[in-house]
Amino acid sequence: MIVLSADDVGVVLDLAGPCTPRVLHWGVNPGPLTWLPPVPGQDVVPSQGDGWFGRPVLSGRHDGGWRPPRFTLAQAVTVRGSRVEALATDPGCGLDLATEIELTPQGVLRMRHTLLNTATSPYTLDRLACLMPLPAQAGEVLDFAGRWARERSPQRAPLRQGAWSRENRRGRTWFDAGPLIAGTPGFGFRTGEVWAVHVAWSGNHVQYVERLPEGNGVLAAGELLEPGEVRLGQGESYSTPWVYFATSDAGLDGLSRRFHAMVRARPTHPRSARPVTMNTWEAVYFDHREDRLLALADVAAEVGAERFVVDDGWFRHRRSDDAGLGDWYVDETVWPNGLHKLVHRVREHGMQFGLWLEPEMANVDSDLVRAHPDWLLADSRRWPLPRRDQHTLDLARPEVYAYLLDRIGDLVAEYGIDYIKWDHNRDLAEPVHEGVPGTHTQTEAVYRLLDDLRDRFPTLEIESCSSGGARADLGILERTDRVWGSDNLDPIERQHIQRWTSLLLPYELIGSHVGSPSSHLTGRATTLDFRAATALFGHAGIEADITAWPPAERAALAGWIALYKELRPLLHTGEVVRADHPDPAAWVHGIVALDRSRAVYAYVQLETTVEERTAPMRLPGLDPDAEYVVEVIPGQVSGPPDRRPDWASGQIRLTGRALAAVGLPAPRLADRPGTAFLFLCHRV
Repeated sequence: MIVLSADDVGVVLDLAGPCTPRVLHWGVNPGPLTWLPPVPGQDVVPSQGDGWFGRPVLSGRHDGGWRPPRFTLAQAVTVRGSRVEALATDPGCGLDLATEIELTPQGVLRMRHTLLNTATSPYTLDRLACLMPLPAQAGEVLDFAGRWARERSPQRAPLRQGAWSRENRRGRTWFDAGPLIAGTPGFGFRTGEVWAVHVAWSGNHVQYVERLPEGNGVLAAGELLEPGEVRLGQGESYSTPWVYFATSDAGLDGLSRRFHAMVRARPTHPRSARPVTMNTWEAVYFDHREDRLLALADVAAEVGAERFVVDDGWFRHRRSDDAGLGDWYVDETVWPNGLHKLVHRVREHGMQFGLWLEPEMANVDSDLVRAHPDWLLADSRRWPLPRRDQHTLDLARPEVYAYLLDRIGDLVAEYGIDYIKWDHNRDLAEPVHEGVPGTHTQTEAVYRLLDDLRDRFPTLEIESCSSGGARADLGILERTDRVWGSDNLDPIERQHIQRWTSLLLPYELIGSHVGSPSSHLTGRATTLDFRAATALFGHAGIEADITAWPPAERAALAGWIALYKELRPLLHTGEVVRADHPDPAAWVHGIVALDRSRAVYAYVQLETTVEERTAPMRLPGLDPDAEYVVEVIPGQVSGPPDRRPDWASGQIRLTGRALAAVGLPAPRLADRPGTAFLFLCHRV
């Protein structure tokens, strides 16, 4: 028996066999143990032969017949700090199973398996997942629904006997992607015990929670394989993606704290200040003209932008979204001298230069597909139905991979590109690679292409965009620097999307832009203050034709950008906190410095409120024994002056305990949806 512990989390493992490693406890750290009560525990790869009658964690067969494996734990168990490597074998079945379990310093457990075929006959793998036990206290499930422009909408349900499974067969992470969470009934952001699972994989995947009549409960996840997709010859192996498990006895904010700290500790996590990004999409769409984009770059620099990204429309034949994908050459009819003049102007202003690409896709109306119709990820006898007038390229084909690596590499080298907005706008339908399902090989090839580009250009940053915020998982984020939160810039919608996306990802990895006064997607009109206050809690940027804005509006935008630059050291390193506010029409959330010395909070009115008198704002996360000065951010107060609370005209001093337990009077915004009120706390 060994105990892995980190950040108040404990995992007790039984490595004595005879089966795969057995989890005796996962949750609050029990402290040093010399003896544990005879709890039943849970094998990480249970089998029917061992009495498991839930969903199989491992499923497959050798040619010539099916013999379910019954693994025996070998002597080759290695423990290095908080990392365990164990080998289980079944020589009669012809399979070896290596399991890696690691508890990160932030208290997040990750696991993966590697299955080796030792038999002479091929082995077809149907399923291999990673599993952890779920305590009996869990009584509710939280997961997410979603669609384009409405990413990650939460849905809760009682946890009953049986399985609740979220399966994704779209070939990419989708708009409902997020951790699958189980918790004690009524858990909130700051209360209750919760347990979560997330699979770090950008292709087909499954996450599920299951409770059996025997009382066993489990959380599990893994890649979702199509029939015949993984077939192992003798000596060949398959490794699952890393699957992450997190737990907290302090509600959903406790999960976020662990996930965010773990993500920020990665060697690849961006360390430089997240630059204010001017993206051209909603400013010009496909109307690319050199003079227009030069003027946009000038005004972007004037208001404080630090990165200028030319979105869709710069390459050959791309005057609309039904042609040109795959022809990654600057369109000579629009840019006869290339992008050099624009890049030079951007650099004169001290801004970085970025470019939009959708490398995995091609339009039928493109030079590429006309020359190489066999390059599509499809059955050569029957293409799948097009979506968005485009198909998927088979990146697992060496010639396709080489074309994209060279073409993108040449563009980066020629223009000194600092940043790529890497888009992916359709699901993989009927993805056939060499006669078998191709999602697995496609996902691996995408990862390899991103890795090769980063190796070739170490300072290049890449954004994961997928019809907005679809491809937002820890697998793609091992090789990218942020995700695009959503194509929806309506700040009311963005408040919802960013709240739940930030459950897994810290704000510096979520792109959030100030859009036009009237949302291009919903048509809703909102104030600049509210749009900017929403974008502030993210990797902030601009996506609007600000050349047409009145000077006063541009000056106000410049003020908000200056505030973002002032606060981003706090916004992008601090702890995300969300109050369990009693009024669902108003939210209270903020960022608290890790040393609790300062914090920024927002009170956000999303809808009109039934009650005329709003509930006080309780401010979580501060040092309870310290005294804080609370003050409204000077010059950047969103909301009508006559609706602000009386204390907002000066400074007040209260302890962190009083601010969390009693709170402050809220602004009077019950009939003013689309309004935000921002303020700071400084420890005395």
